[in-house]
Amino acid sequence: MTRLKLPRIGRELATFATIGVVSTAAYSVLYLVLRTSLSAELANALALLTTAIGNTAANRRFTFGVRKRAGMGRDQLGGLLAFGVALSVTSVAVAGLHAVTATPSRAIELFVLIAANGLATILRFVILRTWIVRGRRPSHPTPHPREALS
Repeated sequence: MTRLKLPRIGRELATFATIGVVSTAAYSVLYLVLRTSLSAELANALALLTTAIGNTAANRRFTFGVRKRAGMGRDQLGGLLAFGVALSVTSVAVAGLHAVTATPSRAIELFVLIAANGLATILRFVILRTWIVRGRRPSHPTPHPREALS
């Protein structure tokens, strides 16, 4: 039986989505635990930061196929940039929710934050793909052997 081969971007998106589901589940549990004693904003920031580190490492390895330690710090810096974007999007969402209703239920807070994280995830994919994958391509690609002979 022949296995269907997805284009590279298709494989990356599928793997990124899988990692995203796991990260969102971890974020949700962490947020709910932290929210028992912290404000929505602080619980969001801490849960997001904690899961962002693991998310970046998993995407670096499994989504983008980078297994070498070289460049790991640089890639985590890209993950930090993606975290900043996600934190901005989710912070605006939770602040907006609290502006509309002073005491939303935890379930509503979490729903709004997961929806905001969905938007942030699209931006995260673009940022990480640009930062990690394009950061590894040589600035002057080596010509194909046939082209080198011309």
